[in-house]
Amino acid sequence: MRERQASRNARRAREFKAFVAGAGGRLLHAATLLTAEPPDDNPRARRLLTAALAHTYATWDRLHGEDPYDRTRQHLAVRFARGAWHQYGGLGRAHTRGRTDHGSVLYCLTPQERLILVLRMYEGVAEEQAAALLGLPTDRVRAICARAMATLLHPPREAAPVIAKVAPS
Repeated sequence: MRERQASRNARRAREFKAFVAGAGGRLLHAATLLTAEPPDDNPRARRLLTAALAHTYATWDRLHGEDPYDRTRQHLAVRFARGAWHQYGGLGRAHTRGRTDHGSVLYCLTPQERLILVLRMYEGVAEEQAAALLGLPTDRVRAICARAMATLLHPPREAAPVIAKVAPS
């Protein structure tokens, strides 16, 4: 009995290790896009991915033919949404206001816009699936994605520097 359990655990560990070796880089890139951090300095993205992978490993035996990548991506998205809700008071506010070190071209989007854009454009998730995952109507997902794309294609201009007038002496 004990040998069978050890064998099952070893197989599970090998399968999970192979999954992470194949999908870890892409999932980390998706997490980095979500957090709008620079690729070489992305602690929030790494924490998100670690938590999502830990959840996938914990439920590995209960996947029963489900795609582990899809499950991990779903958990990553939900965890990001919850974190944005708690950290920034919702998905609608951009967390990058006041930042001058823009780590990503997605810095000007709200967390919700980034989440939907990454799911739709980077991950190729259908509108209906993204809507179901986020609990939003499909039309709302479509509108948010279109707004995010418009913002990326035509980014908001930064305020012009204020020039101080010098009084004549």
